[in-house]
Amino acid sequence: MNPELTRKLSRISLMIFDVDGVLTDGKMHYGLDGELFKSFNVLDGHGIKLLKKAGVMTAIISARHSPIVNRRAADLEISHVIQGAGEKRAAFETLLEKTGLAASQCGFIGDDIIDLPVLIRAGVSFSVPNGHPEVLSRVDHITRHSGGNGAVREVCDMIMRAKGCYTSVVENFLK
Repeated sequence: MNPELTRKLSRISLMIFDVDGVLTDGKMHYGLDGELFKSFNVLDGHGIKLLKKAGVMTAIISARHSPIVNRRAADLEISHVIQGAGEKRAAFETLLEKTGLAASQCGFIGDDIIDLPVLIRAGVSFSVPNGHPEVLSRVDHITRHSGGNGAVREVCDMIMRAKGCYTSVVENFLK
């Protein structure tokens, strides 16, 4: 891994996730009564849980509002959930105020231009390979895996490696 990226990753105290296209594959399934379901990846979910055990807080900032996201966030014990955030930079500033962290201590993964205000402000920025070209040209790292298919786990593992706790996290499962 690039030494500058490793340095940035080691400073992360809060990792923030977009939902549609990052925690999910970006597909929306509707029925006559509205949104029916979203699909989340269990590897991503476990990565978020491990990241929390490694001492990194987690958050969601999503432009859409979905009760399904609240349910998933509760299952994963995600510390902060901001939905309906049409202005993601304002939501990011709110998170900084709530946590007392500097932008340089935060990571963010997004995939579309609505995410750019946070991506360019966060200490380290990520996108998925099928993200919008404007996003891909501005982030610190593009994951190998696509949204909803392991991209979040990849980021979580990178952060734990940079912080030097990945091996100890894995070894806890070998006892």
